[in-house]
Amino acid sequence: MSRIERTALIAQPALRVFDLVNEVEGYPGLFSWCKAASIGHREEGRMRAKLDLSYLGFRAAFSTENTFVTGEMIQLNLVEGPFRSLRGEWRFLPLGEAGCKTSLMLDFEFAGSLMGSALALGFQSLADRLVDDFSRAARALPKAA
Repeated sequence: MSRIERTALIAQPALRVFDLVNEVEGYPGLFSWCKAASIGHREEGRMRAKLDLSYLGFRAAFSTENTFVTGEMIQLNLVEGPFRSLRGEWRFLPLGEAGCKTSLMLDFEFAGSLMGSALALGFQSLADRLVDDFSRAARALPKAA
């Protein structure tokens, strides 16, 4: 199983960064690696998200069941896709006027050995970019009042 852990300090309130990450339907307009995104269902503290990703030869569509505490964290668990396992967690720690510390942890393993190895390299490259890409998108938001 592969693990990726990334952290960034973002000069936006934790709730604004949480909202950016949790607004899955907006990913295709923000990130070139996301070709499609949809929400299967959404209820208080939970949603099912489907993503179609393409990055450096890596292409995959998968669904996750996401549970969240607004402004604090989002947990992701695989429902379907090319993974044997995929789980992750975003955390948003308020740092007062400085903004927030945003952390992402992903554990993943692809199904199948040969195909899995090739997909893992592409997915690892994409996952390495996630926090940087969300940081850039958050910096582009208007400053909070």
